[in-house]
Amino acid sequence: MGKETSSSGNDHSTAENGGFKLVGFKDFVRVNPKSDHFAVKRFHHVEFWCGDATNTARRFSWALGMPIAAKSDLSTGNSAHASYLLRACGGELQFLFTAPYASSICNSASAAIPSFSADAHRAFAATHGLAVRAVALVVEDTRAAFSASVSRGAKPVSEPVTLNNQVVLAEVHLYGDVVLRFVSYLSDASAVTFLPGFEAMDGTASFQDLDYGIRRLDHAVGNVHELAPAVDYLKSFTGFHEFAEFTAEDVGTAESGLNSVVLANNDETVLLPLNEPVYGTKRKSQIQTYLEHNEGPGLQHLALTSEDIFRTLREMRKRSGIGGFEFMPSPPPTYYKNLKSRAGDVLNDEQIKECEELGILVDRDDQGTLLQIFTKPVGDRPTMFIEIIQRVGCMMKKEDGQLYQKGGCGGFGKGNFSELFKSIEEYEKMLEAKQATRAGEVSSSTMIYECDSVIH
Repeated sequence: MGKETSSSGNDHSTAENGGFKLVGFKDFVRVNPKSDHFAVKRFHHVEFWCGDATNTARRFSWALGMPIAAKSDLSTGNSAHASYLLRACGGELQFLFTAPYASSICNSASAAIPSFSADAHRAFAATHGLAVRAVALVVEDTRAAFSASVSRGAKPVSEPVTLNNQVVLAEVHLYGDVVLRFVSYLSDASAVTFLPGFEAMDGTASFQDLDYGIRRLDHAVGNVHELAPAVDYLKSFTGFHEFAEFTAEDVGTAESGLNSVVLANNDETVLLPLNEPVYGTKRKSQIQTYLEHNEGPGLQHLALTSEDIFRTLREMRKRSGIGGFEFMPSPPPTYYKNLKSRAGDVLNDEQIKECEELGILVDRDDQGTLLQIFTKPVGDRPTMFIEIIQRVGCMMKKEDGQLYQKGGCGGFGKGNFSELFKSIEEYEKMLEAKQATRAGEVSSSTMIYECDSVIH
């Protein structure tokens, strides 16, 4: 469990563990030392382990507007696992859903993911429910990345494996039961359908024409018991630098809070925030709730970038009650009444009105503006959820004249955390009230049954 701290997180901000010291948003100074220990290009994919890959993939496809692009299953000669790949328009965002086949037919040699283990999958699913197993990065050289990581303390999970002389995969431990997967290509990446062993889905596959405007993975957030050792571990083997940090004073409410650090690669295209709970608050931290229901550390949420968040939310909300994702309750009307004074130079009156209608939150830093919204948990447990964002501003020009947006433009919603936390707190209170009511009903029913038994 995490070290007990005050509700403000001050005990943690002054405590040092290795090279880590949490100073908070106000005193944090962003510096990019270009300290990566191996060349990291971008996110490659995120793999979910689930009990039924077919239906889970279809639900996410429908909810997010990401077509099912490739498969590896019995029809492709894979008797170890069924895996279905969702790919957003443009190809930068890829979600993989994997489930095991029966032990009696399983041939591990046929697995498209060489590190796949049916026993590990079943233990993972029993412990965590629907959850992320792997966060994959495109690196220049998988073998070099694996060697550099392990030599600096990373816990090896899967040694480098070359697939069909085209792709090299390897894995190291990230946090909890989540792995960091390295992917590098020995030939033209466009010549490979995701990975060897996968086949492209034909035009008759369901939801092939979906596109709600979601384009890439902005950041992947993990929850851990203790921030300091997790940050030190990840920094030590990757060389990633601290991109931002927040304490409960920055992002908490009167009832609960968290401490958070965001780590980034040299190009700041891979952002990996880490959260820990704080203690001594009126209510249990949402991070602690996650850790209990997930039965340990894990990936809490994925932030997906939209090229037009209004279009994305209109489409996603249409499907909320028919197989899509539901969203956390919107903030009160006063939030949007004050929005014009906070962001009127970026959003016009019509856009501000649409933010209110769709429940979109708006925040900004000294460089740009962030529009964001959060789904409710996407599985049975109050654990993993999805964040939809759009960043506005921070446009830079490369040496070749190509425009790009700086990583983390507009921040991470510091000004909205209190609204999000209040929303989550109200959601948890609703669940607690229903559980208490149900417990009372069961207790009354038991008493009636016992009395009835005595009478008869």
